[in-house]
Amino acid sequence: MTGAYTISAICAPVAVVAAELTALRTGILRHGRFWATIAITLAFQVPVDGWLTKLSAPIVLYRPSAISGVRWPWDIPVEDFGFAFALITLTLALWERGRPAGKADHD
Repeated sequence: MTGAYTISAICAPVAVVAAELTALRTGILRHGRFWATIAITLAFQVPVDGWLTKLSAPIVLYRPSAISGVRWPWDIPVEDFGFAFALITLTLALWERGRPAGKADHD
């Protein structure tokens, strides 16, 4: 049985990408700098999240029935990556959407 956290971790990125493509329309998904931002953020997320969720001495606990049970790397529930992507993407899309018209990317 799939847990609520797993279902939410699948739905959140899909909903954010749908919002970007249909309503926000900032175009961030087409830019290399967006994907570089995702990579940099994940580079920091992995060691921190791995430390917080390590099974040998967890700081953050997950109810086993709420998650898929797939953990990678360092005991990180894979669902955390879906939420991270959704959060980063929505934040950046809203930031871009709120930018004054005509403002250059490098300003």
